[in-house]
Amino acid sequence: MQRNEDKDNIRNAGNRTRQPIRQPIVSVLGHVDHGKTSLLDRIRGTRVQLGEVGGITQHVGASSIPMDAIKKMCGDAMAKFTEQTMIPGLLFIDTPGHEAFTTLRKRGGSVADLAILVIDINEGFQPQTDESLTFLKEFRTPFVVAATKIDRIAGWNPHAGNPQTEKSQTERLKTEKSNQCSFLSSFREQREDVKEELNNKVYNIVAQLGERGLNAERFDRFEKVEDFTKSVAIVPCSGKTGEGVPELLMMLTGLAQHFLKDRLAISNTTGGRGTVLELKEMRGLGTTIDVVVYDGVMRRNDSIVIGGREPIVTKVKALLRPRPLKELRVEKQFESVDAVPAAAGIKISAPGLERAIPGSPVIAVKDEKDVEAAKLEVQKEVEEVQFERDVDGVIIKADTLGSLEAIIKMMQAENVAIRKAEVGSANKQDIVEAGNVKDKLRRAVLAFNVPTLPDAEELAKDTKVKIFSSNVIYSMLEDYKDWQRNARERELEEKLASVQRPVRLKLLKGCIFHAAKPCIVGVEVTGLLRPGVQLKNEEGSIVGKVKEIQREGRNISEAKSGDKGAISMDEPVAGRTIKEGDVLVTALTAEDKKILEEVYDKLTTDEKTLLNSL
Repeated sequence: MQRNEDKDNIRNAGNRTRQPIRQPIVSVLGHVDHGKTSLLDRIRGTRVQLGEVGGITQHVGASSIPMDAIKKMCGDAMAKFTEQTMIPGLLFIDTPGHEAFTTLRKRGGSVADLAILVIDINEGFQPQTDESLTFLKEFRTPFVVAATKIDRIAGWNPHAGNPQTEKSQTERLKTEKSNQCSFLSSFREQREDVKEELNNKVYNIVAQLGERGLNAERFDRFEKVEDFTKSVAIVPCSGKTGEGVPELLMMLTGLAQHFLKDRLAISNTTGGRGTVLELKEMRGLGTTIDVVVYDGVMRRNDSIVIGGREPIVTKVKALLRPRPLKELRVEKQFESVDAVPAAAGIKISAPGLERAIPGSPVIAVKDEKDVEAAKLEVQKEVEEVQFERDVDGVIIKADTLGSLEAIIKMMQAENVAIRKAEVGSANKQDIVEAGNVKDKLRRAVLAFNVPTLPDAEELAKDTKVKIFSSNVIYSMLEDYKDWQRNARERELEEKLASVQRPVRLKLLKGCIFHAAKPCIVGVEVTGLLRPGVQLKNEEGSIVGKVKEIQREGRNISEAKSGDKGAISMDEPVAGRTIKEGDVLVTALTAEDKKILEEVYDKLTTDEKTLLNSL
């Protein structure tokens, strides 16, 4: 049966006086194992986190929380926070770290309206926290920080102010959502030393956000909601005990009410737009796609166009919606509906979905004549992200179009050329193409959250193509940049070792030890002297090549500025070709000078001065 709020939104679509307001899309993101899913489990009253491999989210999921459920969780506190709730609820998106913004994409940005940045209060910022913050800044998404796992603070009493938490986890999940406990009521009952410890941990996060250019404060220390435009609110909470969940929901509702009114009107009334989360095989239905609908209305029997290498055009056979408070990716009992208004997580059954790519745009149209325009639109969007060019650049492979887009943007910011970018595993052909790149420092394949096929790994070793694999985008890019820097450093060192270094030698008085064959004389060094350097006098005439360097009777490999020692040469004759007090300098070739200019920064100050004078 179609839910009443859906019917109202669909019926009122296009009515200017009663233009429907969709629920905001809230992305939950942060470092792995910082408590994203357990926090949502507490809100939903589900146990999704316990069913994940290692307790870690493996796929993107969506959960709709109706406003009546939010009000029940928040209780009387909601009335103090906002006079009237306009939004019908919140659509939460739970993700395995990076996918919060890289899968949930639309042209020019992210579909997420709000976000919760989850940070373990005991650990603070971690690699994926920084990556998540990068996306939040890039898309200018309003967000609240959920400082989770306060129940793990030494001495914390989770039962203070909330006797319901004494129940077992199973019992708690069965109880009404009104059993969520206010952080403030629990905090007031804690010992003073525990309060101080929590405050210290909160202000550690405040300081870490400050280092990253953001003002932040604990949520209850704001005078009014408008302050959130200037500072980030931090809500201490626990997915295990439910403490802080009411305040977190109130913060999100307040942000949506005050700052998203203009963005939440459903603008597309003749069709719908969404993003593919993932593909799934379902018994009796074949391949289905999980989709987040972010605008308009999708209907059964609509034609849908899905972006990919070639656009997929098909007709919706069934729209399957999870029950309220249930998670799209683990739901078993779907409700078949005729239409779904934004924003929603929905499962679509239709023929020919096998080639759909996660992160692809989806456009639903009622009229067949609009299909061609939709095909052009989705294909243009995909081609902006997935491409192949005849340039001297790196190869990028990723799990979704959104991931690909995020990596491309970051690479472009670093002025790194890209030869090919596409969704899929790193394969043998990718290695062949990378091996054909002229610039050695761009003979690389960056494989984000995808495997590298065994034959590709073998070929990469043989052709000296470097493969970078990671499930954290910025870590993968840092690894690539570090490799580039180290490789460039090695290249410069090799070049420097292949040329004569600038040096100036002054022949010391009373230090002619052997006149000829070999000529052995004492010198004072300016620059860097090594065996093999060819010397000339001040008139420019070549006098000979240094054969050996000695100091205190022993051969040495080099002498630096200020050192005194003896050199031997076969060519000159002391007292005739060279004399005491003479100055000899390196006889640099044109090729030497060219390479020395390339590696100029590697030279010592004396060598730079000598090179400039030479």
